[in-house]
This record gives sequence, C-alpha cells and structure tokens, in this order.
Amino acid sequence: MDLTSIKDQFITNLASQKKASATVVAYKKDIEQLLEYLRSINKSNFDEVTQADLEAFLAKLSGLNFTPKTISRKINSLKTFYRFLIAEGITKNNASTNVSHPKFEVKAPRVLSRLEYRALRDACRDDARIAAVVELLLQTGMRIGELAALTLESVSDSFIKIPAIEGHAEREVQLNKPVKSAIDRYLDIRPKVKTNALFVTKTGRALLIRNVRTAIDRYFRLAGIRDAKVNDLRHTFIVHHLAAGASPLLVSKLVGHKRISTTEKYQVYIKDFEMGKVKLDEL
Repeated sequence: MDLTSIKDQFITNLASQKKASATVVAYKKDIEQLLEYLRSINKSNFDEVTQADLEAFLAKLSGLNFTPKTISRKINSLKTFYRFLIAEGITKNNASTNVSHPKFEVKAPRVLSRLEYRALRDACRDDARIAAVVELLLQTGMRIGELAALTLESVSDSFIKIPAIEGHAEREVQLNKPVKSAIDRYLDIRPKVKTNALFVTKTGRALLIRNVRTAIDRYFRLAGIRDAKVNDLRHTFIVHHLAAGASPLLVSKLVGHKRISTTEKYQVYIKDFEMGKVKLDEL
C-alpha cells in the first residue's frame, strides 16, 4: 500500500469516528506534510521510519516558523496516525512513542469584563438577530457550530436543545430571561421562510458559521472590544460560572465538554482572578 492510500485510509477512519470536520482537515494536512517529508528522504515503508526521522521532520517545521503550540498539535496527529498504523497491521514500529512535546506557555482565556459585555450588548441592541446570537453564546456557552445548527424546534419556553454535531452529544440548557427575551424579539422579525434554521439571513438562508463570526467581529469593533474572538464568549460563560461557585461537573455538562478535566483547566484562571491577576467582573 502506497503512502497516499494509507493517508486516505487514515482520514476515512477518522471520519467514521465522527471527529469534528475541522479536526479531520487538520490531521489530513499534518499527515500530508509528514508523508511529503518521508518521500524527500526516500522512505516509503513505516518499518524503516525512526524516531530520529520524525524529530528531524518536526525540526524542519520549527525552522519554517511553526509555533511550539502548532508543532505540539502536529505531534498529536503523528501519535494518532501511528496508533492507526499499528491497529491496521501496517507496521509494528511505533516511532512516535518517545517523541516529546515542546514546552509552550498556555495563554489565559480571554474573558469579557462587565463593561465589555455591556458594550457588546449595547452595540448590537438594534440588530435583533445578532443580539439573540450574542445572548445565546454568552448565556449558554454553546459552540458557534452548535448555534448555527439550531432549528426552530430547538427552542422551548424554558430550555434550548443543543443538537449533537461533530461528535458532541446533544444536551439541554435552561434559558434565563435575558436570552429568552432576545430570542422572542428576534422571532418577531425573523423572515417567514421555508428553512427550519433558527437563525437565517435576510434572503432566508440558514446563517452559517462564517456569517456569525463576521457579524460578531464587527460588533466587537463597534463596542471597542480588542483581542476578542467569538469563542471567547464561551470562555466567558465557563469562567464566570466557575467563579460564581458552580461545580466543574455541572459546567462541563452545560458546555458539552467530553472530559471534566477540560473544564477543570479553567480553574487555574479562577485562582488568578481571585488574586487580581485576571480581571473578571460579574456579568
């Protein structure tokens, strides 16, 4: 089996596990880079590939100005790829076993302060659709992809059913008054179109992830909020709830983390907040 066929088989295997599409695309690019390097050193048999070969590949990436964080992610791709190779009987030689991750500083999550939160709400107040989007992201902690997948049936009087997408389980989150009010205000002006998507464009098409990013980035600028991205609204939800005393288990269920350890990582920043190192105001 040639290298391209092995790569294609690996990607098919990832997709069958319902990995997020962005994850599959990232792994595909990472493994393509690896295979291109192996061809350049005339190695097409994984039994011949050594740890030194993999480390030389990573060193080359480092020389191309890939960040330590990116290289660490690529190492995860390598290790996953090798687990696949061994499971499929393509090789018994796991050259990635002792490849170590580079050290890099993990930045604290960007959390909106009370003033920033109010400024964002004020900036999009006259846009009922985006105002509802912002409230949903801030008050439920859902992912932007989950928001784009919402339908009219997702919303009830007191709960919103967040759909299962890209390997994340379906879940229900209670709606508080501000977000329910924002949704109701949007539904009053939502175009009467055939699509069942909750959020639609002015022409009646489902609002896509890129549409949401573009709109919220615009309102970040209008609100004078710097260095913030859409996913930071999710960070704000998580950190605020943990700071308010919610258990990591509860928060992990609300935001759909597969592992509670993912939620617990945010607790480090709660300690910093309590010591005044990270600014977090009550929303």
